[in-house]
Amino acid sequence: MRHDVQVELIKKLIERLDEGTNVDAGGLMLQSTATYVDLAQAETEMAEWFGDMPHCIGLSGDLPGPGSFLTSDDLGLPILATRDDNGMFRAFVNSCRHRGALVETEPRGTRKRFTCPFHSWSYDAGGTLVGLPKEDHFGHVDRECASLRELTAEERHGMLFVQPNPDGGLDLDDHLGDWLNDEFATWKFDQLVPFNHDVYDTACNWKLAMDTFGETYHFGSLHKDTLFNTFHGNVQCYDDDGGHNHRMILCRRDINYLRHQPEDEWDITVAGLPVYWIFPNVILMPFRAGVFLVRAYPTPGDPGRHVSKVDFYMKRHLLDATGQQAEEVKDMVATIAQGFANIIRDEDYVMSASQQKAANARSLNQVVFGRNEPALHHYHRTYAAKLGRALPEVVDQVTSL
Repeated sequence: MRHDVQVELIKKLIERLDEGTNVDAGGLMLQSTATYVDLAQAETEMAEWFGDMPHCIGLSGDLPGPGSFLTSDDLGLPILATRDDNGMFRAFVNSCRHRGALVETEPRGTRKRFTCPFHSWSYDAGGTLVGLPKEDHFGHVDRECASLRELTAEERHGMLFVQPNPDGGLDLDDHLGDWLNDEFATWKFDQLVPFNHDVYDTACNWKLAMDTFGETYHFGSLHKDTLFNTFHGNVQCYDDDGGHNHRMILCRRDINYLRHQPEDEWDITVAGLPVYWIFPNVILMPFRAGVFLVRAYPTPGDPGRHVSKVDFYMKRHLLDATGQQAEEVKDMVATIAQGFANIIRDEDYVMSASQQKAANARSLNQVVFGRNEPALHHYHRTYAAKLGRALPEVVDQVTSL
């Protein structure tokens, strides 16, 4: 993030703290709870948003060198992502061209060859068919046409994007927009290394998982013994890109240390925590030690369930520490990673599952998003617009529900 932008945001946070104000969405939004339970809507979301648009499947550090790979089954087809012998990020349908079995079953690692366990057809990191046992018995196969089916993929700003539709395109200029393309270029995500990977299978709609990252109003209640010790609740900055992405800045209690420091020494990661949303399901939170990447994926056929992937990436210089410092860094980073993951799993997602129970019972027709919850407004206005539906109603006051 450019330093002038950091200073502007920090000044806004300090002003809101001192004046007891917060960002204002301009009204209260009435949101239908059907969005969390409607099977037809869920199927459309899966097909259009998860099966046919660019998705971030990790960061550059997940593929540290030639032959490194990761696999994903989150987007409606099995994906094998690799870094080929030239260091290029590639992505393929993880399916052998012989009989369609998975070529790679491990979640991540390094291999010189990817060998199908069914008949031992093998492929290199560029997807080329390089091994076909008993070819004289099997019959001639043009190895070029029998290579793994490639998916459109691009590595940008240290992020790995894949289009899961084999016939689809990938336009990151449009998907990220000018604003995020400009801002992500400053964070140096390509220099981070993976430290921790968690997976949470939770009985709530994936949009409820997104909702929990959309406001700090709940910090003083739900997180009163955890996050509230580090962050001010109900104080934030919020901006959207005029389209389908946004950025929040949570307010850290450490912001007070900056009041007496010269502005050229101000650091947004001391004053706050940036929270970026990339439509439809990605949360990125860069901070002093690295970044958290959170992705929520719907469970096909069950609108009331989803899987979240919560990954932590750390700055390389921390990993390179030696001696006593290395132990201190290791303990510090492990505490951060585990503490954050525990808060999501044991506090946020417990509450999201509670909300889902009410939605499943059709006990409430709608819920209310406050003036101080603009990210929730933006989430659901964007969802509705992408579905071609009427936008949720915004009112000056709630007089009946």
